[in-house]
Amino acid sequence: MMGRTIVVTGAGRGIGAATAKLAASQGYRVCVNYLADKAAADNVVTEIAEIGGQAIAVAADVADESQVKEMFDIVENNLGSISALVNNAGILQQQSSVAGIDAERFEKILRTNAIGTFICSKLALERMSMTNGGEGGAIVNISSVAARTGSPFEYADYAASKGAVDSMTAGLAREAAPQGVRVNLVRPGFIYTDMHAAGGEPDRVDRLVEDIPLGRGGQPGEVARAVLWLLSDAAAYAVGTRIDVTGGV
Repeated sequence: MMGRTIVVTGAGRGIGAATAKLAASQGYRVCVNYLADKAAADNVVTEIAEIGGQAIAVAADVADESQVKEMFDIVENNLGSISALVNNAGILQQQSSVAGIDAERFEKILRTNAIGTFICSKLALERMSMTNGGEGGAIVNISSVAARTGSPFEYADYAASKGAVDSMTAGLAREAAPQGVRVNLVRPGFIYTDMHAAGGEPDRVDRLVEDIPLGRGGQPGEVARAVLWLLSDAAAYAVGTRIDVTGGV
């Protein structure tokens, strides 16, 4: 594993940041992708440097194909050939019933969460594919328990976008495996991250704890460990696998 290069999208906070730091601790050279919060991404890079790792922060909107291409070029020029991708970047908006969600909002959510994952996966596969002369690799997509529950009266649009990620992962995994690229998926449950504040309820996980069989919310690092396992050689036979990190939900 030593010396491999990984791109983690949306890595300035939460699950993405935890994944980037854990990957660095396991020997990966890390691209910390971010959209707008440069300070947060730079902080992750600094923390990685403090443990002796190598990382760079690269701004790119995952929903913009030209920006993703440019990011991958920067990564390969600075860190070497990409061998792993974690599609973590995602957004949600204010909690709402379906009646309060308009088409513009729905499209925006899909653009980042589903189409962004598609763009990054497609372009990474082109570079990793042994059919194209690449060295192979692994992709892990971050979905959500919402893909199963539908998140009624809160985030049905977000849930739909993650359902799309689930389906795309299943198809991509079968296409990519013969090319030497394993594609898998992790579905986090109620995890303590800043994303809940974006939906208007920073303490959402605490409110929902009684619905979690394990009796507590999850931590970003617990999701990151599942991600890094799927990327590792220990998961060499895992293709199209879905790991729920949900405390039993």
